[in-house]
Amino acid sequence: MKSLFYSRFFILLPWVLIVIIMIDIDTKRTPVRSPVLGRPGGAQRHDRTRLPRANRSALPVIYAITPTYNRPVQKAELTRLANTFCQVPRFHWIVVEDSSVRTELVARFLSHSGMPYTHLNIFTPRRFKRTGMPRATEQRNTALSWLRSHRSRKDVGVVFFADDDNTYSLELFEEMRSTRGVSVWPVGLVSGRRYERPIVEKGRVVGWYTGWRPDRPFAIDMAGFAVNLQVVLGSPRAQFKRRGSQPGMQESDFLKQITKVGDLEPKANNCTRVSSLAYHCYRGNSFIRLKKVALTVTLFPLVKLSGMKHYLLI
Repeated sequence: MKSLFYSRFFILLPWVLIVIIMIDIDTKRTPVRSPVLGRPGGAQRHDRTRLPRANRSALPVIYAITPTYNRPVQKAELTRLANTFCQVPRFHWIVVEDSSVRTELVARFLSHSGMPYTHLNIFTPRRFKRTGMPRATEQRNTALSWLRSHRSRKDVGVVFFADDDNTYSLELFEEMRSTRGVSVWPVGLVSGRRYERPIVEKGRVVGWYTGWRPDRPFAIDMAGFAVNLQVVLGSPRAQFKRRGSQPGMQESDFLKQITKVGDLEPKANNCTRVSSLAYHCYRGNSFIRLKKVALTVTLFPLVKLSGMKHYLLI
């Protein structure tokens, strides 16, 4: 009896093992679709760049002006920006080097970026590089001159000043793309504060919530505004000032030439929503400042920021 049992057992055993192996292989080949994540074996991904071609071509082009200069972290900073910018449809990157020549490092980097770009250069005279003087003035003005020479009244677009040491979220570009004149939004952790923002009443900017120089005509950071391309083209003399401009006043000096405070277009739900992180790193004394470009989440409670000041325009 036992011999009969063992004989049948050893006859069936190989077939059982074969079936188990086949089931295991088939399971590994079959993608596991998560009902929560919605994609096989991975997190759900909302791709903003996969728009219908007809809809994408109708979008205004965003021109991001990025001054840059040679330093150990330059390529790392540009890589971070490129990883964001390449996901933005209808985007043109204008990179301006503070250099007497266009360097091979930046030229090679841009050629492999996979996005439309313009590579420019202009050297800042050493007398303008002293501590306390405005930075990147020549580079931003060179980019504005390029736009005025290579774009016309037929072109639809938005101009944004994207410094190379910041990081921007995709929501920011969705907000700024509808800019008709000059649009503004909050910027966080500026001048050692948690955030600055325009104060908006009934859809109009009436003042500034700021912790530094409230007397500025436009108490805003360079990362906190965008300009319609036609405004730039229609104001051929508007540029960033070198002579007579004070540190932190470049934004005001430029914006005064093209708009008025009452004409600003508040974005981000009347400048009350916060979202995109822009990391602004200062390596001196191992201090790192995180600057938060404000869009999408909830604005920090004002009562917790007793150090901030609330200024209204009179």
